[in-house]
Formats: sequence, structure tokens, C-alpha cells
Amino acid sequence: MQSNNSYGIREKQGADGQKQKPKHDVGHGPGKLTIVSLGPGNSQYLAPKAKTALEQAEVVVGYKTYMNLIDPELIKGKETLSTGMTGEIRRCRMAIDQALGGKNTVIVSSGDSGIYGMAGLVLELLADQGFLDTVEVEVIPGIPALSAAAALLGAPIMHDFAVISLSDLMTPWNQIQDRVEAAARTDFVLVIYNPKSKKRDWQLGSVRDAILKYRDGDTPVGIVRNAAREGESVRITTLSQIDESAVDMLSILLVGNSKTCIMGGKMVTPRGYLEKYGKQEGLLNMDKRNE
Repeated sequence: MQSNNSYGIREKQGADGQKQKPKHDVGHGPGKLTIVSLGPGNSQYLAPKAKTALEQAEVVVGYKTYMNLIDPELIKGKETLSTGMTGEIRRCRMAIDQALGGKNTVIVSSGDSGIYGMAGLVLELLADQGFLDTVEVEVIPGIPALSAAAALLGAPIMHDFAVISLSDLMTPWNQIQDRVEAAARTDFVLVIYNPKSKKRDWQLGSVRDAILKYRDGDTPVGIVRNAAREGESVRITTLSQIDESAVDMLSILLVGNSKTCIMGGKMVTPRGYLEKYGKQEGLLNMDKRNE
């Protein structure tokens, strides 16, 4: 696998100070740009269409960690370009530049590229540079981390849920707090991304306290780390007993709503079928719901 981490971006300033558009291959026209979702990381969960796109690509661009999740055979002999963390804009520009040069290009994103991924940024940059109608773009969906985590826990998001990232790199902390409070107050199941990092070691406790204003302390909470990847771990605890030391950036938390319960070791949020139809079918036994 060839890697070029010092790739130059061809966006330049003109004499008038205005941004110049990257040049593209006029003779052959631009190549296709495909935004490929890798899913949670295990190759068994890679969508067939995503696999085909990787096989057909001439250039594959991505974050180093995510590039390492790809089966080496899928990108053998291809040009690969990668950057480290916080290189999102640079990666997207690299991919756009390659497509404008006439190459069939893939940019990869973990989980689903439309959920905290690269899809939106690629489209924003294409629009900003005036190439949204020039470059053919396809977004291939994938299994998001929240779905992988939920499956490992049981069925915790069978009813309405809200997904909130605690990372304040792009969103002000006070806005994140407001969103958590709104979701907790209205009894959504909460899916929490980026719950804790080395620099953000206090936010999870703050969020837990905010949720406890509206939820019982024994509300089930699922903590999944490295869902469907090497080093996977799954734990079910309660809101008041969250072990913050076991949580990091590779973890996802799922906080149940007022109906969420534990059934046979599985975390389940009932959709309401048994409450509505169970009695007439002779199926409802509320005494065994929390065993």
C-alpha cells in the first residue's frame, strides 16, 4: 500500500487574493468521487457496494486509522493518501483534487459517512469550489457505530432516540448541554458519541448529572467500546453507576428512557406492541419484564 502523507493541496491564491479553483483534466474530464462508508470496522460488515467501489478505485483517501481497517487486498496496488487526526478538510481536498485530475477516487469514512463522517464536508467543499455539478459524487452508506453498539446490547433504540456528540471541537459546550437536557426531558433514548477524551475528562459527569434530573438512577445504560472491532467490550450498568474510567473516545453510551429495561441480560426499549396488543393476545406478563 503506497502512502503519501505530504500530499500538496492545489488550492492557491490569485493575484487579486481570490481562491483559484484546482485544475482538472479537461481532456478526459473529472473522475468519479465515491464516499465509502466502512461500517464499524469488521470486514464482515462492509457493504458489497462499498467493497466494489474500493476494488474499482484508482485512488483511496482516508484517515490513517480507518485505512488500516480496510482489507489490504482491496487496495493492493492502488494509490493511497492519508492524514492524521484533525486532517478532515485536507483529506477531502485531496480526494476532490484527485477526482478533478480524472481519477476514480474513493474517500473512506468509518461507520456511516453521513453520520459525523466525511459526506457533508466533501459536498460543502465541492459547492464552495464550484464543482458540485462537475464531479460525479456517490455516497455509499454503512452500518453506523450506534447500530453496531445497539445490536451488541440487545434492542435499546427500538423507540425514539437522539444522537449527541460530546465533542466541543465543532459545537459549543453550552449548546451540547442544551441538547442533552432537551433529549432527557422529552424521554428520548440517548446515544452519546465521543463521551470522553484525555482533554475532556469532566463532560461525561456533567451530562450524567443533567440526565439524572429527568431519569431514575437505575435507568439502564449500555457502554460499548470498539463495537465490531478488535478489543470489543460490552457492559450494561445504570445511570448512577457509570464507571467513567472505563469510557474513552472509542466508546459509545446508550442511555435508556423511562421504559428501557433489562431482559435476560439484554437492554431493551419496548416499542409498545405488547402494551397495546399483548392483553388481547394473552401475551403480556409485566412481572417478568425486568428479570
